[in-house]
Amino acid sequence: MATKIPDAPKIGMVSLGCPKNLVDSERILTKLRSDGYQMSADYAGADVVLVNTCGFLDSAKEESLEAIGEAMAENGRVIVTGCMGDEADVIRAKFPQVLAVTGAHQYEQVVNAVHDASPPIPNAFVDLVPEGGLKLTPRHYSYLKISEGCNHRCSFCIIPSIRGDLVSRRIDAVLREAEKLVAAGTKELLVISQDTSAYGVDTRHEPRMWKGREVRAHMTDMARELGQLRTADGVAPWVRLHYVYPYPHVDHVIPLMAEGLLTPYLDIPFQHASPSVLKAMKRPANEAKVLDRIRKWRDICPDIAIRSSFVVGFPGETEADFQYLLDWLDEAQLDRVGAFRFEPVEGAAANDLPGAVPEEVKEERYQRIMEKTAAISAAKLQAKVGRVMPVILDEVGEPDEEDGSIGATARSQADAPEIDGNVFLRDVGEGRKAGDMFDVLIEDADDHDLYGVPA
Repeated sequence: MATKIPDAPKIGMVSLGCPKNLVDSERILTKLRSDGYQMSADYAGADVVLVNTCGFLDSAKEESLEAIGEAMAENGRVIVTGCMGDEADVIRAKFPQVLAVTGAHQYEQVVNAVHDASPPIPNAFVDLVPEGGLKLTPRHYSYLKISEGCNHRCSFCIIPSIRGDLVSRRIDAVLREAEKLVAAGTKELLVISQDTSAYGVDTRHEPRMWKGREVRAHMTDMARELGQLRTADGVAPWVRLHYVYPYPHVDHVIPLMAEGLLTPYLDIPFQHASPSVLKAMKRPANEAKVLDRIRKWRDICPDIAIRSSFVVGFPGETEADFQYLLDWLDEAQLDRVGAFRFEPVEGAAANDLPGAVPEEVKEERYQRIMEKTAAISAAKLQAKVGRVMPVILDEVGEPDEEDGSIGATARSQADAPEIDGNVFLRDVGEGRKAGDMFDVLIEDADDHDLYGVPA
């Protein structure tokens, strides 16, 4: 007589906020899957819904509360975790029926809460977890989180109060996870943390044995080792560094990009350029030296793409400060730029600073910086027309009804997923799939995207 395998409880997940939250969600789901739970794609099919919240800005908190409210209305059995979990009183005041509330990266507490709400059903017959764990991103790219927390005390940020001081993962654990991800099909590793440049500072860059040799817990050493990884067919995956503060040792990773060991891309959170604003933000005011270093980086690796984000309308920001930032951007010629209007966050020291900028002035400055950076981006992308460059394929379209041609969406090495531009392709032919890496001829460009055809 055949054994009937009982139905496993199903878990739904809503993951909000930054890629670090996404990695937390993946770890939680991986653990639950290994405990025998199934995943549900909708509220109706879930026995329990997890909402991984973001609490960085008040607008993000509102979005988190809306997501909790939707989950409560559609399902009713909800567990809340993530950055806003530290405000359990706020959540329970609005939603007293939530099953549990846990804080950021409290994996064990989340899993225990799920076990209490919907106990797992033991099943020895099925292998529940794929190699590399469960993923919320496409199979061909993965986020690799190397640390938690941050030692900075920027006046606009409450991350240290939510996630604590810097805690670096062991270098051998980081490299082992990366190796498994690549073996499972990852073609692009996106290295993330609150401060990637500070990796290993808390452990005094403690070395560990890896592949028969000692490797330090240091950004440069880690980057060099990640550059040695190869996919099953012998191809080097792209390795992209995010949240890199421009410490002096960052200079040492640029030659690795020139050698092809690292993707020529740096995500650096400059936030501003005016010395007075940077001082009020409690950030290093070394904008002139940074310009010199950017020039040197481009001398070493001409194809390096630099992205950053900036805050406009910070308390005390004058028109002269803002014009300083625009002039600095003219000099820096950053490839990718995001901008944010300053928004007070409960608990942030910046809220008490004098010189609040009126909302209409914030909006006017936001529009000006976006216009400035769009023009810089358009010029830099136009210079790529006629070049042949590698791309990674994200999505393949359906054949055209009239001529059967197939289009696709890809990214160049200058484009991180979700936050940068795309390379829109025509006539990719049959047989292409997400994760394929190949060369394309760039035929056209606009403010943010490229257009091309397989070379």
